[in-house]
Amino acid sequence: MKNKKKYITFIQIMIFTGSLLSGCTNLDETLYDKVSAYEFGTTDAQINAIVAPIYTSLQKTFCAELWRNAECSSDMSVTPTRKGGDWWDGGQYKYFRQHTWTASTSNIETAYNASMNAVSTCNQIYYTIENSEADIEDREQVLAEIRGVRAFWYYELIDNWGNVPVVTDFTDTSNPQTSSRSDVYEFTMSELNAIKDIVRSDVSSSSYGKITKGVIYTLLAKMYLNALIWNPDGGEKWQECANACDTVMSLGYDLESDWTVNFKVNNEESGEIIFPAVYTTSDKANFLADLTLHYLDPQALGLSSFTPWNGICAMPAYIQSFDSEDNRKGWSFLTGAMVDPDTGDTIITAHGRPLIHYETVTMKYSIDEDGWGYVEQEDGGRCYKWEFEAGLKEYMENDYAIFRLADIYLMKAEALVRMGKNNEEATGLVNAIRERAFDDASKLKSSVTLDDIYQERRFEFAWEGMGRQDQIRFGTFLDEIQGWKDAETDDHTELFPIPQTALDANPLLDQNPGY
Repeated sequence: MKNKKKYITFIQIMIFTGSLLSGCTNLDETLYDKVSAYEFGTTDAQINAIVAPIYTSLQKTFCAELWRNAECSSDMSVTPTRKGGDWWDGGQYKYFRQHTWTASTSNIETAYNASMNAVSTCNQIYYTIENSEADIEDREQVLAEIRGVRAFWYYELIDNWGNVPVVTDFTDTSNPQTSSRSDVYEFTMSELNAIKDIVRSDVSSSSYGKITKGVIYTLLAKMYLNALIWNPDGGEKWQECANACDTVMSLGYDLESDWTVNFKVNNEESGEIIFPAVYTTSDKANFLADLTLHYLDPQALGLSSFTPWNGICAMPAYIQSFDSEDNRKGWSFLTGAMVDPDTGDTIITAHGRPLIHYETVTMKYSIDEDGWGYVEQEDGGRCYKWEFEAGLKEYMENDYAIFRLADIYLMKAEALVRMGKNNEEATGLVNAIRERAFDDASKLKSSVTLDDIYQERRFEFAWEGMGRQDQIRFGTFLDEIQGWKDAETDDHTELFPIPQTALDANPLLDQNPGY
């Protein structure tokens, strides 16, 4: 065999993984027509080309169903049915708000499939690299990078579905069996610990958007933080969480003095972002403007003449819980009158109503027996956290920080308070977050309680997909939401169901309890 020259095309390398979106990691756009299989993978550009789809998969963390499920099942946001019927979508957003989703709810199915497909992509590319006959420099580090992304997706699967199959062998085509949540937790922990000292440790433009030591230790901190929920038999891991946070804080990330830098169009310049999902306009993957803005908002905001979909907005009580002097309220939510810049007049909607985004969302038409009805099209504060670029033509360039340093500060503060240790340090960590949000130094804390930290997380991470996980950990996820969700719901909803389509395709899978 060795005296026969083998060739491999770029398409063959990427089979089963989908198209390469080079923008996802700022890769060179060099195309490889035919190269020797013994040679492909010997340069950084070629390795990046092979590995790129694992990072493309991260684009499914923001705007897509995974993010919307987390936001709309928490008390942070809602996608109401608008007057005229927009966003009814078979009632699934009603079910998210009322915690009555089922194994056939389409957003849950799509999010599950995206997560499991991402695992499969990692497995396929791991197999490609591991079995390549090329002399790949830093092969062990590249394989660790792939395992890191796979571990991230198992972190999401543990959080959302808990009991899922653990699949690592791309060549095994047999149906996998369900593993318990605790077993998936232990597998993920073993993966993270195995690679934490192998992956690159630099914090630089070349490591931006890739698996690094900072990402792995942030994942470890998250796993430890939620250990009592995800692996209760293993006991609390607060000290381990604090230790992992210390490691991340030692690596060279910087808490931005200007909070908004984390959400600018070119937010790759932020020193606070640890792990981003990277977007370009050509990806057509960051469609936040479509999801949240009213059809006529672009006219007021100086955007191009596209027509958004008028969907997700903030829950009224969530916005109203912010201190009026907290700058994050105005930075996070679009409220008030939308004014035509040419005339100075408030824009009038197709229903003859002034386009004013009130904090309130009121169901007033076609109220059903569950108390769900249509709302005015302009109701609700919209997501305003990520900068809308002037002249935006629909798809956004802004990256999404899956993890950023502010989360590390608040995770360590939480771990310290839960252990009853060093409240002074915990308070300092919380105040480092608050001092950039308030102009008045009197708003800083003299000491912090667990509830202070919970509330600070809510104010800091609006729209960042953390509300559901935080609420479950702090025990508020099942609480009644007056006017929206009746008395405390059953705790089986702390996990989403395994989709019925997955159960039908694989009889070895088990449904989560309660569904």
